[in-house]
Amino acid sequence: MSPDADKTVASLGLGGNLGDPRSAMAQALRHLDERDDCHVLAVSRLYVTPPWGKTDQADFFNCCALVETSLEAEQLLDLCLSIERQMKRVRAERWGPRTIDIDVLTYGDIEQKTERLELPHPRMAGRGFVIMPLADIAPDMMVQGRSVRDWLSEADIAGIRIADDDREWWRDGQAPRRTT
Repeated sequence: MSPDADKTVASLGLGGNLGDPRSAMAQALRHLDERDDCHVLAVSRLYVTPPWGKTDQADFFNCCALVETSLEAEQLLDLCLSIERQMKRVRAERWGPRTIDIDVLTYGDIEQKTERLELPHPRMAGRGFVIMPLADIAPDMMVQGRSVRDWLSEADIAGIRIADDDREWWRDGQAPRRTT
């Protein structure tokens, strides 16, 4: 499916390890998909991953999604941050436990570095918990001059396991949105 001329395909990374992160991520994805300015094109399998950075905490659930959007990159970031706030995300410590985290990984082929947003996400290629699910839905996507598939071949994926192999896990029985 090719995006409309006025829309851009962005990739998002979602994760969490407090409360019910699977439900939180599913709710966030459904919220994005219900909007007129966003459409979820694909969602990876759901993964359980060991904590990274700060290791004395519970395992995380992680996934990636491709979203077609008419929002500008920073508007998409604002939307993701708004969803996090609605879901009671508290930013108490770097790499610490969280109910949900939504990162804008890529936005079309835009490369930018502003005070608020760096694209592509500066650390995504080195994180197995991002590259592994992204490879499910966009293995040929180019990031920093290499395909996601290439980055995955070198990523540390130790301890990462599939929690749900069904890529519709986030719909919770809801039918896909119709597109015209």
